[in-house]
Formats: sequence, structure tokens, C-alpha cells
Amino acid sequence: MEPECRVLSIQSHVVRGYVGNKAATFPLQVLGFEVDTVNSVQFSNHTAGYAHWKGQVLNSDELHELYEGLKLNKVNQYDYVLTGPVMGDKWNGEGSMYVPKDLLPVYRDKVVPVADIITPNQFEAELLTGRKIYTEKDALEVMDMLHAMGPETVVITSSDLQAPLGNDYLIALGSHRKTKADGTRITQRIRVESPKVDAVFVGTGDLFAAMLLAWTHKHPNNLKVACEKTVSAMQHVLQRTIKSAKVQAGEGNKPNSAQLELRMVQSKKDIENPEIIVKATVL
Repeated sequence: MEPECRVLSIQSHVVRGYVGNKAATFPLQVLGFEVDTVNSVQFSNHTAGYAHWKGQVLNSDELHELYEGLKLNKVNQYDYVLTGPVMGDKWNGEGSMYVPKDLLPVYRDKVVPVADIITPNQFEAELLTGRKIYTEKDALEVMDMLHAMGPETVVITSSDLQAPLGNDYLIALGSHRKTKADGTRITQRIRVESPKVDAVFVGTGDLFAAMLLAWTHKHPNNLKVACEKTVSAMQHVLQRTIKSAKVQAGEGNKPNSAQLELRMVQSKKDIENPEIIVKATVL
């Protein structure tokens, strides 16, 4: 029996669909983790693409109160804390922030330094370091800057960089920096090229972060394998989702947000034991 590994996941919750805690909990449980969830919001559905959404937001006093309950019962010991501080993304080449600009220094100066693993997209990595990425060399230097801020594992989950395999592929880059007992540093860097899927999915970043947490826990010194398993599982889920969404939408119709909700439960076997369909290149 492996010792129990417990994750506190502080993310949004939706009644219908898969984002935030709904996207993170199932894969972590399938991969053998105990997951305690704090729902930072409770909405009927995600807010991207649906015509309507209703719900509540947890304020900081309420969050403290929940944690206080755990603490009083002495059940506030965790191996990992998972949270999704999403900052922004690029749409049609233009970057835009999802959160007020005055939160940037909080993320940069308070959150990133205490994180072990961060999974920014290219735009977020640029915001955190104040440096633009035009080439792979730039990206590697940005990841080094992010390491210097604290995290030992950095994965830039998506980028505009030209993939060696061609335009139908998306590049993700990973870097793992370990400091050995004698003070010397070893850095492992990888590139992952995964096929682009022609649809807008929501919750993929949350699913990615949860699976990366699980696979880096299981392969602590092998970022290559952890990323291959994470990205391969991701591909299986996305391919199953788009296939199913197209069937639901019917011939010639564009699938809507409800039809594009991730096929999480149907992908249980792929999440648990992904067939490696995406290989990483060591840089």
C-alpha cells in the first residue's frame, strides 16, 4: 500500500460541466489521491460561452472559517495545495488579463515564491517575468527567471512558438530544477508538441495542472515522463470530447459550450493509465 497522499484543492466549482475543482478532483482521485476541496465560487456552469450563469462567490472570511474548522479538528495536514490563479491568455495573438492588473504583483511576489510547480501559459509567463517570448531560447530564459522566483518545476502549457512538427502542433515547454545536497543544480528541460484540436475547450488548464501534480508526484525526477503522461491523457480526453461533441451537434453544426464540456468520466481509463501518444524531446 502506498502511503496516503492528500491534496487541498482551492478552485471554482460548477454544478454542470468541468472547470476548477470539477476538472481537478476526478483525475486526482482516479490516480489515487485523497482530495479535499474548497470551492472559491459555486456557479451553475462556467462563464465562457454559455448565455447564462448564476451562483455565489466565497469571500475571504468564509474561506478562513472553513480552514479554521479543519484546523480545530487537526485535519489540516496536506501533502499538496492545488490552486488555479489564472491571470489571462492570448486570443488571436492579443494578450488580455482575466483579473485586475493590481493582482499581478500579488501573484508575482506572494504566490509564485511559495509554489513548487507552476503551469503558466505563455502570456502569464511573460506577465510574471516582464519579458516577452519570441523564440524557444527566450522561453528557456523566462523559465529560468521563474525558477529564480521559487518554483522548481515550471511548465509553459501553451505558446505561440513554431513547432518543429508544423503548424498543426502546439508547443509546451517544461523545466525542472533540482538543487543537490552539495548545492549544485541540475536542470532538466523538455519540449512537448501536441496536435492542435480545433475547438475552444474550458477547464483544460485545470485538468492539466491536476494531472501534472499527480504524475510529477509519481515520477519526481523525471519531468519527461510526467509531461508525456499528462499531455497524452489530455489528448485522449480532448479527442473523445470533440468526437462526442460533433455527434451531438449533428452534421455541419458547430458544437456549443454544453456539448464541448470535457468527457471526463468516459476518459477514466485514459486518465488512470494513459497510452503515450505524445512524446517529449529533451532539450
